[in-house]
Amino acid sequence: MIKVIAVFGTRPEAIKMVPVIHQLKSQNSKFKTVVCVTAQHRQMLDQVLKIFSIKCDYDLNIMQNAQSLYQITTNGLLRLEEIYKKEKPDIVLVHGDTTTTLVAALAAFYEKIPVGHVEAGLRSFDKYNPFPEEINRRIADVLADLYFVPTPLSARNLKKEGVADKNIYITGNTVIDALLMALKAPYEAQNKQLESLAIGKKIILVTIHRRENWGAPLKNICSALSRIASRYPDVQIVYPVHLNPQVKNTVYARLGGKKNILLCEPLDYLDFVHVMQQSYMVVTDSGGLQEEAPSLGKPVLVLRKVTERPEAVKAGTARVIGTDTNNIYREITRLLSSQSAYQKMANAVNPYGDGRASERIAKAILRYCKNKN
Repeated sequence: MIKVIAVFGTRPEAIKMVPVIHQLKSQNSKFKTVVCVTAQHRQMLDQVLKIFSIKCDYDLNIMQNAQSLYQITTNGLLRLEEIYKKEKPDIVLVHGDTTTTLVAALAAFYEKIPVGHVEAGLRSFDKYNPFPEEINRRIADVLADLYFVPTPLSARNLKKEGVADKNIYITGNTVIDALLMALKAPYEAQNKQLESLAIGKKIILVTIHRRENWGAPLKNICSALSRIASRYPDVQIVYPVHLNPQVKNTVYARLGGKKNILLCEPLDYLDFVHVMQQSYMVVTDSGGLQEEAPSLGKPVLVLRKVTERPEAVKAGTARVIGTDTNNIYREITRLLSSQSAYQKMANAVNPYGDGRASERIAKAILRYCKNKN
């Protein structure tokens, strides 16, 4: 039996790792699956674990108020040492580009444990955008032994960096697996504010959380959203506000009290998926939403300078618009006022897979561990 430790710490990681964990646990004659969370994020992580009935074998609970990258890195690294030495897994699974991903891969390297990197190979080629994620994922890929990439482009990025073909598996993105799981689940809105959303209004779903957008960029974004709300009273902006004070304080100061802007606590995953399903477009600096929203036919405007997901841009499902107030206003207005521009994005084909990524990952782990032994 192959012992796998899946390590993650944030809500986006949890969403994308849940289908893999379910797949491995469904094959319990082949895999012993150990779930370890760092809780780099606490409340938002717990929402996902509860929805998908994931029980943790280890919860490091490292989150602190106003935590720094130094604290996340050192606390996570020291705690994982104990767990790896005790469990002695055959492989450690990490996901994406968080600081938890970095330390979980580094600790595995120190213990000479193979690392499987889910959502490997993404690159923005700008070390400070996104920060610190671009460097986190590059280091994780240097340390990894197995690479589960969402698209052929991600595979090409790794090959250029010298990764052997035999260690790269094009699986699609597990977020599509998670999205399909969520849409099949019984649903009742947990956030009662959502019941007040007006039927027939065009909903713009907004999320912003990246460090590089704190400060002036976030103020610019808020200014653009305020202008949109004033010009289009028939549009409903739904903005689940990230709990970090750097985001929350700015957003509530600048957008609070506006009639057609709903500011709310972060939504649990099922609420979020169903709002996304109802929405007209998504405006975000998130990575995962660039993959999820196109599966539902929703155009994505990306509030960043660059994206490590150029496949979505090339396919026409996403558009990188930066954080300039006038440009954001212009791009949202374009989709609200031009049906042809909207349909071109809404009907583009999503390049991120068919919802069977987790199945492919399990097969690859099985093959790798059998060959290794």
